[in-house]
Amino acid sequence: MESSGFTEMVMKMKPSCFEDVIAAGALYRPGPLDQKLEDGRTMVDVYIDRKHGRDKVTYPHPTLEPVLKDTYGVIVYQEQVMQIAQVMAGYSLGGADLLRRAMGKKIKEEMDKERPKFIDGAKKTHDVPAKKAGEVFDLLEKFANYGFNKSHAAAYAVVSYQTGWLKANHPVEFMAAVMNCDMHLTDKLAVYKREVDTLGITTVPPCVNRSLATFTVRDGQLIYALGALKNVGVEAMKMIVAARQTERGEKPFATLFDFARRVDLKRLGKRPLEMLARAGAFDQLDPNRRRVFDSLDALAAYSAAIHEAAGSSQVSLFGDAGEDLPEPRLSATNDWLPVERLAEEHQAVGFYLSGHPLDDYMPALKRKKVMTLAELTAAAENGPMVAKIAGTVSARQERKSAKGNRFAFVSLSDPSGLYEVTVFSDTLEAARQHLEPGLAVVLTVEATLEGETLKLLARAAQPIDTVAADAGSSGLKIHVGDAAAVTSVATLLTRMSEDMKLRSKGRISFCISDRDSGTEIEISTEREFPVNPQIKGAIKSLQGVIMVEEA
Repeated sequence: MESSGFTEMVMKMKPSCFEDVIAAGALYRPGPLDQKLEDGRTMVDVYIDRKHGRDKVTYPHPTLEPVLKDTYGVIVYQEQVMQIAQVMAGYSLGGADLLRRAMGKKIKEEMDKERPKFIDGAKKTHDVPAKKAGEVFDLLEKFANYGFNKSHAAAYAVVSYQTGWLKANHPVEFMAAVMNCDMHLTDKLAVYKREVDTLGITTVPPCVNRSLATFTVRDGQLIYALGALKNVGVEAMKMIVAARQTERGEKPFATLFDFARRVDLKRLGKRPLEMLARAGAFDQLDPNRRRVFDSLDALAAYSAAIHEAAGSSQVSLFGDAGEDLPEPRLSATNDWLPVERLAEEHQAVGFYLSGHPLDDYMPALKRKKVMTLAELTAAAENGPMVAKIAGTVSARQERKSAKGNRFAFVSLSDPSGLYEVTVFSDTLEAARQHLEPGLAVVLTVEATLEGETLKLLARAAQPIDTVAADAGSSGLKIHVGDAAAVTSVATLLTRMSEDMKLRSKGRISFCISDRDSGTEIEISTEREFPVNPQIKGAIKSLQGVIMVEEA
């Protein structure tokens, strides 16, 4: 019931009572969805149109109004088949159940026996003409292809209603519980995370000081689970949570060395540690994820020595066993570039959590009138349209049509969500090289909104760097914490000026806060430098750089 198709049907139906909720579960099945009437509508369409007064409620026979009134004259449940046989044709309860079974199993011999019995019974009970009784019997026989048991539908409806109530009234707790149920399914977690964002719920990223092994709620925020990271294991993550507990309550880790002293990193394992570093779980202890990642071996050796000493009978002159051991030197390296940082995070989490690879491209794309998924969805409410949308390719599935032509379903994402694009053979042949997983592209698409679902058909694809370069740039304003960072930026820009021959150039300005006066000093370069999203991202990764924005 969580599928997009079911959601779309419910949006159209607008259930106003519990009977509608039951009917929704029974109607969303192959039979009612696929079986077309003469006017092209399905049984689902008829139910919805009659409910909202767009179609007159009629009954196969006046005697059947009490049986079919709750479903607007539409046969929805197997129980209604039995009731019709009883009311109209005078069947006993047992006889009506036999008729239901025969119809459900499509036993021709049994049906041939039941038809005259039904017609005769209708004549005796309500003087129904044979022709009309035969029409009703044909209707019941057709219904047998898709009929559902109401008692089953009601049971599902109760669970659905309760689930909906929990989500509406306790959304944070509900989403945490749902994500815990599917913690090992990364694809589902990505969908749930998008729903969390849609609901306006703040997500606290994985953190060795705040997260538990499972998803939890604190102060109205969703705390991401350490155990939801790839290749870590819930039990291993419980070791980290246990290490935070003291007799006086929870004590957060102060530094990476403190973490190494209190958690036996050898028992934890190198692979889980790498995933924690990639995911940013150590950001509170050291925001430079690459330095943490590159220092894991040294930290693990330090931790092993600490715990080995603690497990021995030796006592240090300087305190507890192992506390006199010197702390290892951490790797001296700049952090990953933003794109690299997100790629590493994606490897650990399964999707982009703290940002998106297209974030630095958005100003340039906006100048080229490239829309986000959210913007395109809103615009498509006014009718089908052709637009441009950017995305990072996550998967491409190619298929063959009945005519032998290849087409593809391409999964992408942008900062506002996940989406899928259909690519027909002509476009696929021309753009296949741009639609490889991991690449970023700008697509020209035909967009149609069907209910709540946005249908996208790709007509063209371009590398995102080509589009961004054509957008130009007005320059960069770089906010730095101290003057030393200016030298790092200057070195980077000089090197990239030599390595990259870009058309898009702009002036660079530096903003430095004067701690004595509390004022901000802005200094601009006289010459222009190459400016593009990659350079912007590289500058952001430098130590001492606080923020980079387009000027």
